[in-house]
Amino acid sequence: MILYSDRDDHYSQRVRIVLAEKDISAEIKESKPEEAPDEILSISPYHKLPILVDRDLAVHDPSVMMEYLDERFPHPPLLPVYPVARANSRTLMLRIDREWCPMVDDLIEATKSEKELMKIREELLHEISSIAPTFKEFKFFMSDEFTLVDCCFAPILWRLPSIGIKLPVNRHLKPLIDYQKAVFERPGFLDSLSSLERDLKTDQQ
Repeated sequence: MILYSDRDDHYSQRVRIVLAEKDISAEIKESKPEEAPDEILSISPYHKLPILVDRDLAVHDPSVMMEYLDERFPHPPLLPVYPVARANSRTLMLRIDREWCPMVDDLIEATKSEKELMKIREELLHEISSIAPTFKEFKFFMSDEFTLVDCCFAPILWRLPSIGIKLPVNRHLKPLIDYQKAVFERPGFLDSLSSLERDLKTDQQ
């Protein structure tokens, strides 16, 4: 099994977290898309990383990769067993992908005007802050167990300082900041970090 991974990409990191959490033996080949071999990029219709190759199987969608790994290596499970809880997790992952990731991508690419980027930062901070109270009730993202939803959310939290967002330290956000600290200290999360990602500023506390 080989994961062709962008060394500074939150979509790639979420797959690396799954590999680390499950202690899956896989070769991780890190590069930037412009450095990856054409025969690898051609697997993806979008010519983007990450790409997972497992024998005759090649997957180019990070969400499909994560669920494939969770099903092929079922212990520890990263999706709930019961259908309703599983559907809720998938809905949360979809929300992250459709609502938050485009804002994160815009801030990373930084091709818009500073006025537009400031507006995006404010909106993303508002969206993330709005879920802070849920972490009073649950240890992880709407769950008492670490799941694929956390694998999607943690790389975004890790990148907030590098895209100009600092979580305010206040009573409202304290549950979210406590969650963030706990996730960042997980061995699986730490093992998922590339050398470039380790250098990102994470001093939100």
